[in-house]
Amino acid sequence: MLCCLDVDYQATGVTTACVGFDAWTDELAAIELVLRSRGEAAAYEPGAFYQRELPYLQAALARMPALETILVDAYVWLAPDRPGLGKHLHDACGLPVVGIAKNHFAGTDAIEVIRGTSTRPLYVTAVGLDATVAADRVRAMHGDHRIPTLIRRADALARGR
Repeated sequence: MLCCLDVDYQATGVTTACVGFDAWTDELAAIELVLRSRGEAAAYEPGAFYQRELPYLQAALARMPALETILVDAYVWLAPDRPGLGKHLHDACGLPVVGIAKNHFAGTDAIEVIRGTSTRPLYVTAVGLDATVAADRVRAMHGDHRIPTLIRRADALARGR
């Protein structure tokens, strides 16, 4: 199973969403999981975003069956020698992680992926899976728009939509 993860921070708590699916081209989720944590999240520290988000992602992953690849709304690598959230997640769980970012981060070796009729790329990085293969798979994901359907679904669930 593959899964998309997303986290949303509110004043009173944190919501983590995990959308599980069987194939990269699936339109519908096989599993949708939403976890709500009470209390304020740890403060954001520049350069250490992973410390804030990683515990929430790990809590969701612990409830998912037989995962083979994780997709996260973040970079795996911020630079060739600078790990991002995705690399820290990979180190914590041992699974391949594909980072799919919406905004460019200077210094990354991300692969730009154009989807649908959008002119704005997604930025794909990976660990445990060749980044070119990951980019091709993100390009093939279901949906006519820039953001694939199941990534959009994880975002919506995290935001309570």
